[in-house]
Amino acid sequence: MRFRSTNSNEQTVSFKDAILGCLPADGGLYVPDRSMDLRRFFLHMDEEIEFHDLVSEITPNLFEDDITPSCALRIAQSASTLEPELIRLDDDYSLLDLSGGSTGVFKDFGIAFLAAAVEELRKNSGRHLVLAAARDDTGVSMADALCGREGLNAVLLYPSGPIRGLDPAAYAPNGGNIIPIQVRGTFDDCQRLIRDTIRDQEFAARYNITSANTINPGRLLPQTLYYLYGFIRAKKHLSGGIAFSVPCGNFGNLIAGLYAWQFGMPVNGLIAAMNSNNTLFDFFRGNPFSPRRLVNTNSPALDVRIPSNLGRLESFYQEYPAVMRNMVYPASVSDELTLMTIEYVWKKYNRDIDPHTAVAFAAAEQVAESHHWKGHTHTVILATGHYAKYPELVRKATGRKISTPTAFRNLRKKTDPIALIPPQLDAFENAIASCF
Repeated sequence: MRFRSTNSNEQTVSFKDAILGCLPADGGLYVPDRSMDLRRFFLHMDEEIEFHDLVSEITPNLFEDDITPSCALRIAQSASTLEPELIRLDDDYSLLDLSGGSTGVFKDFGIAFLAAAVEELRKNSGRHLVLAAARDDTGVSMADALCGREGLNAVLLYPSGPIRGLDPAAYAPNGGNIIPIQVRGTFDDCQRLIRDTIRDQEFAARYNITSANTINPGRLLPQTLYYLYGFIRAKKHLSGGIAFSVPCGNFGNLIAGLYAWQFGMPVNGLIAAMNSNNTLFDFFRGNPFSPRRLVNTNSPALDVRIPSNLGRLESFYQEYPAVMRNMVYPASVSDELTLMTIEYVWKKYNRDIDPHTAVAFAAAEQVAESHHWKGHTHTVILATGHYAKYPELVRKATGRKISTPTAFRNLRKKTDPIALIPPQLDAFENAIASCF
C-alpha cells in the first residue's frame, strides 16, 4: 500500500515512510493512494475467528510490496494482544466492545499497532521520538503501549488541567522513555504544536520525530481491522444490511470505518455520532467547515473543536461524493439524552455503557427511526470506553453504585509533568532537549 497527501496526487510514499514521516511536507495528511480489495481474505473467515488471527492474516496482505511479509507478521503479532467482543443485544443492535485494553479505551488497539510498527520499522536507524497530544486516558494508553519500546521515547503533550494515571518511574529522567509535558492551552493547541514540530524539518530530523495521534496513518489503519472483525462476527445473524454507529471527536474512528468500506466490507451506513458540540454536522450536510465554540460535555473524548482528521474527510468527499452523502449519517446527542440512554440500555438490556457509547447508541436510535432501519438494518455500536471509568455518571443515570476496578482507580491518580510550557515551538524543543 502506498500513501499520498490529501493535498496532492502527484507523489506517493511507502507505508514505512508514511508512519515514520507522519505528515506530508505540503501541509496535508497521508491517505491510502488506492483502494485495496481485501474481500478474498476476510469474507471467507468463520465467525469464530480470533482477532489476533484476523490481524495476522490481513496485515501482511495489506502492506504487500511495501514491507516484507515477515516484518508485517511481526508487527501484527506484537500488536494484536487485545480482543474485541461483539455483544448481540437484539435483532436491531449489537455492541462492539473495544474497552478490553489496559486503559479501557478503543485507542489501545490503534496505539498498540502503531507502537509495534514504529519499533519494527526503525530498527538499526537510531532513536525515534514519538509525539502525542494527550488528555484523560489517551495519554495513559499511549504511555502503556510505548513504554519500554526499544529505541523509542514518547513525548505526551497535555493541555491545561490535571494529568492522571502516569507512572513517574517510566519518565525519561528516571530511566524510562516517557516524557509528559504540559502546555498552557487547549488540546487543539497541543495538536497544532505537534503538527508545527513535524513540519519543522530541521527539528523533526534532529530527533527522528513521528506522532502517535491519528494524524499518523499507522494509528488509523489498524482500527479498520475491528470493523472487519465486527462484520465477520455479525454476518451470520444478518437478515438485511449492517451499519456502524461511531462516537466522533477527531473522527479518526469514522475514517477507519470508511477505510474498511474501501477494503470491501459491505456496509449500509456509518453514523457519525457527535455530542452537543456537533462539530461537523454542517460539514456533513455539504456546507464549509466552520469551527464552533467548544462546550464541555459528559462525553469529554468527543469535545473537539477542530478535528485533526478533517482533511481526510474532505479528501473522501472529493473522491467519493455520492458515498459520503448517502452513507455517512450525522447525529447530535445532548448531555441529557446521553444520561437517558445509559439508563435505557441498562433497563432494556441489563448492560452498563459509558457516555461515549451512549452517544453512539442514541445516535443509532435517531438514524434508525428517521430512515426506517428497524427490522432490516442491524447497527453495530462501537463501545469505545469502559463504563466503570465513569462510576458517578452511571450512578446518576441508573441510581446504581458502580464498583471501579483498581486498575481504573489508578488511572485517576494525579501526576506531575516534566515541564510546563507555553504553546510555542522553541519552548517545546527546550523541554525535550532537557531530557537528553
